[in-house]
Parts: sequence; C-alpha cells; structure tokens
Amino acid sequence: MATIKDIANKLGISVSTVSKGLNGAPDISEELRQVVLDTAVEMGYKTKKMQKQEHKKLVLFIENMDYETANQFGYEIILGFKQAAFRDNWEVVIQPVTPAFQANEKYDTYMLKNGYSGAFLVGFALHDDWLSQLSTTKIPTVLFDNYIKHNPLVGAVGTDNFEGIEYGVEHLVALGHKKIAFLNGSLNSLVSDQRQEAFVNCMHEHGLETPDSLLAYGFYVADSAKYHVPGFLSEGATAIMCGNDLIAMGVIAECQNRGFKVPEDISVIGFDDLPISSHLTPPLTTVRQDRTELGKSGYYTLNSLLNKVSISRTTLRAQFINRKSTAKAKERSLS
Repeated sequence: MATIKDIANKLGISVSTVSKGLNGAPDISEELRQVVLDTAVEMGYKTKKMQKQEHKKLVLFIENMDYETANQFGYEIILGFKQAAFRDNWEVVIQPVTPAFQANEKYDTYMLKNGYSGAFLVGFALHDDWLSQLSTTKIPTVLFDNYIKHNPLVGAVGTDNFEGIEYGVEHLVALGHKKIAFLNGSLNSLVSDQRQEAFVNCMHEHGLETPDSLLAYGFYVADSAKYHVPGFLSEGATAIMCGNDLIAMGVIAECQNRGFKVPEDISVIGFDDLPISSHLTPPLTTVRQDRTELGKSGYYTLNSLLNKVSISRTTLRAQFINRKSTAKAKERSLS
C-alpha cells in the first residue's frame, strides 16, 4: 500500500505538502490539493482513518429518489442496507447528491478525503458524471439498477426486470388482452431500457404487436399518465402496463377521469408494490421488488468487494402480486 512518502516522491513535493493536501490544510492551493488527492487515489493510498478497524465508514449516495418515509421507494432500500451493515459494525452515512454535486467533486477523491471505505449508489442515471468515472475507480462500489463493465471493484444489485415484466404480460394475455400499452419510466435509465426490451420481446413471443403508439417513456411519477393515457385509450388499448406503481396510480386516475372503469374497461399493472398500492381503488395488481432485501444485498455485495471477492451482479427474483386492477379483456370500438 502506498505511503505519503511514495506520493511525495511521485509528485516531486515534500511529505508535509502531501500531508496538507490529504488533510485539507488551508495553506496550499486547491489545485495542488486536488493533484495530491488524485495521485493518492491512483496509488491506492488509504488514510489512517480508513485503515483503523474501529473507524469503519460506508456511504450511501442517493439521487432522484424519495426515501424519507415508509411509503417512498427508497426508504426500505436504505433501511435494509443499514440493517445489514450494522451487524458488521459499519457506520453508514446517507448522502443525497445532485448532478451539480457530481460536477464539482471527483468520485474517488471525495471518497478518500471523507474516509469512506466503500459506497452504494442508488437512483443514479446513465449520464451522471460519477457513473462515467466508475470504470476506473479503485474504491469498492455497488450500484443499484445500474451496471459498469470490466471493473472488478464495482458490482450491481437489482431485481430481474425481464422476469417481472414477463409475469405482467403473461397475466394480461391469459385474460385475453391483445392490445396492451406500456407506459415506461424515464429515458437514460438502465431499468427503463430493460423493462421496455422485456415488454416488447414478451409481446412478440405471444404474437402480439407493439406499435409505437402504444409505447411511451415518461417519468417515474403519476403525472406521466395524463400525457400518454389519452393516446393509449384512443388507440383502443384494453390494458396498460406501467414502469412503476406511481405511474400506475396516475393511469388509474386518468382512466377514471375519462369515464373508463378499472378493471372493467381497462386493466392496469404496476411495478414495485409500494405500501400504498394495496390501498388504491381498485387495489393495484403489480410486480413486487423486495426493497429491504435489495438494500441488504447491496451491503452483502459491497462487503464481498471489500474482502476482495469480485461480484458482477446480484439479481433478486421478482414476485407477481395479483389484486383487483386487472380483469378479462373487454373489446371496445375506437373513439
């Protein structure tokens, strides 16, 4: 493992200057401090805090995801991660981040200067600055619903989206639905891409068409429904599968506002099984992700990476939850 002297020799500066750079001393320039931190990361240097067994600190970075109450998607993920880490005496710091935050901080140097031994990243988008840096990171890191190729220090955790979508499509096909729309979540999301691919493939396996007029990307929020449901209805869709439960909530509301009964006139399926989903009117048929277990799996994967066991992907099974928002297909004329 590299020492402060090794870093000093590589940069041609004094040991004291390196120490100042690593410890945030005010009497060196920010530019030189960044060079010291970048070189320390490159050489695999660890601070004394990171080396001490009694100072074990992990960070959970979260972006674009609500997590503060039990009804929000991220809550149980964070809870599961913290529960698993606690058993091994890790302190877990929850750090919300934004694109601007990432633009101002390099991932590895941020981890180093804060003494974090590893990280779990939740809610990140494919175009985020930090994701592009993870192909070369030397810090054990786990991504939720994202994947980085070829770096043995970066693992991924998620639910089997292909299996989950397949459950939903097969359920609707068994009910006689042929004209099924899919209202997806956001662009620039690995999960959205996987769910779209799974939907199209499964429909084609059943000999069913997927015209562009019945496929749409929105956002993972209920408001997405009002922009796309009217078009689906005018195309004669008898069922709408949704990228998550929040979208499905919006779809049910939009259909009802337009005089369509759910599930008598149109069936709706969500994805996630949020706590509120069983209390909707009608209760939502959906695909369950066990978010507490996803959080625990995030820790188990990260712990393996910290112990030099390189794990690529940890994928949990989806579970189909059949409630009251789906019924036999009802053919109707186009409006």
